Amino acid sequence: MSETFSIYLARESGLHRLHPLTKLALAGFSMVAGLALPGLWLTYAAFAVVMLPVAAWGKILGAYARAVWRLLLPFAVSLLLVQGLFWTGGTPLIRVGPLSLKLEGVIFAVRSSGRILLVTGGFLLLALSTRPDALMIALAQRGMPRSIAYIVLTTLQIVPRFQAKADAILDAQRSRGLETEGNILRRVRALLPLIVPLVLGSILDIEERAIALEARGFSHPGPKTSLLVLADSASQVAARWGLLAGMVVLIVARLVAGCWA
Repeated sequence: MSETFSIYLARESGLHRLHPLTKLALAGFSMVAGLALPGLWLTYAAFAVVMLPVAAWGKILGAYARAVWRLLLPFAVSLLLVQGLFWTGGTPLIRVGPLSLKLEGVIFAVRSSGRILLVTGGFLLLALSTRPDALMIALAQRGMPRSIAYIVLTTLQIVPRFQAKADAILDAQRSRGLETEGNILRRVRALLPLIVPLVLGSILDIEERAIALEARGFSHPGPKTSLLVLADSASQVAARWGLLAGMVVLIVARLVAGCWA
């Protein structure tokens, strides 16, 4: 379960051996930092100085960089086109017919892309280096209701699960002679035979998972046992409290700067 429907990459590294809550705290810190850091380039600098070395330490730098790039590129391009071309007023940089690329829109797109980069970078690092079931167990052991912990787990798994199911359906339809390659019209025609089984199969999958959870006593009251033992240490606890304190400092600094601005 931990690897089939997730983007988790199994590695022998110090990052993978960290407690899931430590990596979750780092992801939370990156999210707060991405939203709170001022300036145009600080978010990019924080990503390069913190996230990339941590990914290299976890031996997932290549996969991490590709995942970040694939996720960031659509946001960055859309922000640049929408904000750059349709910014009200502003200083024109390039004119293309009736449209012009505005300097203020480009600055906004660059700043927003940096925030998205740092926010998503932390959670991608968590997803690539943490087994989903380990994160669920860690949250449940800290008192979080198991239903909420399960929601967190399924959120991490929903995209890989949909992708795996869509690939299986696409292969099945191709084996029946469905044409999925070619011009845009042919690809649009292939969407319906893909979407309908995907939606119906996902509904059946939800029911099957609910039955499986009940069969394993998911909602049964009382303490639960697990074969997976999570190692923790005093230094990691201190690091988590330090990251939490850093989040508070960033939020307060941002609010104070906003009040004095």
